[in-house]
Amino acid sequence: MTKNSFPQYKQPSGWNKLLPARISNPSLEKDCSCDLTIIGAGYTGIAAAKRWQQLAADDEIVIIDSSEIGEGNPGRNSGFVLEIALANDANPAQMKRMDACNQLIAGAMQEIARDVELSGIDCQLDRTGTYRAAAGNVGVKSLMQYRTFLKAAGLPFEDLDRDKLVGRIGSGFYQQGLYSPHCYLAQPAALINALASQLPQAVQLFENTPALNFRPDADGWIVETRNGLIRSKKLIIANNAFAKGLGVGKSRLVAMYTYAGITPVLGSDTLETLGSDASWGILPSHRLGSTLRKTVDGRLLVRSFYGYEKESDYSVIEEELRHKLLNRFPQLDTAEFESVWGGAVGFTLNGGSLWGEVKPGLFVSAGCNGGGIVKGTLFGKLLADKANGIEIPDIDTLFGKASWMPPEPFRGIGFKLVSSWERYRGKAEL
Repeated sequence: MTKNSFPQYKQPSGWNKLLPARISNPSLEKDCSCDLTIIGAGYTGIAAAKRWQQLAADDEIVIIDSSEIGEGNPGRNSGFVLEIALANDANPAQMKRMDACNQLIAGAMQEIARDVELSGIDCQLDRTGTYRAAAGNVGVKSLMQYRTFLKAAGLPFEDLDRDKLVGRIGSGFYQQGLYSPHCYLAQPAALINALASQLPQAVQLFENTPALNFRPDADGWIVETRNGLIRSKKLIIANNAFAKGLGVGKSRLVAMYTYAGITPVLGSDTLETLGSDASWGILPSHRLGSTLRKTVDGRLLVRSFYGYEKESDYSVIEEELRHKLLNRFPQLDTAEFESVWGGAVGFTLNGGSLWGEVKPGLFVSAGCNGGGIVKGTLFGKLLADKANGIEIPDIDTLFGKASWMPPEPFRGIGFKLVSSWERYRGKAEL
């Protein structure tokens, strides 16, 4: 077992703490056999299971997750559900490829919305759109590059100066921004609960069951858990950043930890100063910038900082998050958080994904690079298609293939150097 084969977070998800208590599925307590094992009950794993069951209804499918639905990585993000390519993915020089990506992403988004409606669970899923905003020159340059992409793609957007941003979001921190309608906002812990609730009854889901190791077997694969072995003909690894802890993608993946703080419900006088939009989300124009949200129930969330391969000191993180929030909203008397938590994101050097059949009967989808909800859903469905012989688009060509990274300690040294330089360049956005 590798110590990083599954997350062991220091703090609970603030999103999940806001939800009513749920009865979790049991953990695996004995050996079992099936046709397909899926490691990871996130957006990718759930989508893969649903699609697999549609294609091979008689197959027995087992999903295991190291945590509980809503408490793991899928319930720890900022809740941006994007219908189009991320800003870091957008390339106006390759519009044919980007159009194909956007069509696939939009189709996956429609499936998510359908499953949420069928679930009857309130995920606060709303097509509010999203803001991208810049405070300094480096951020403005990046913002203009994304604007060029949107314009070339024929996608609607709105340019916003500082005064318009103050009116819409209540912050004069940014000098320039743009608004794109192609984004939903959601309560991510509720969202993953809604999607998990739509798993077919034939799919067995075991929570609090981390995969410790796996190995090939004469008839397929064996997955080792704490209290039992799972034997299956095929195996999907869909635990993103922690795939490398199981020996997959060690030279292509890193786990980056980001941190979020969410306030209690704010008073009506304060909420009136936070812009005309009932809820909003701001994505940073710089890769190390801060993400912010105003939720439909009247809270503020700030997400920032990157930690390499391990969680940081939360006493320091909380104070820094508070500082960032007050910098953007000085009208707040104070910035007290109801919850502060972290989550790991699977990053690759070039932004491409580790995806496909890596060995006969062994499939993987990892390296979401911060775009895991819709793209992860899409990749899970397409992975099931590929494993069942269905013709699919060329994912490596469309979305990129994860490139090689140097081994440690050079990888860690490189991260520190690059992140230090980027923090200096984009300090106005942090």
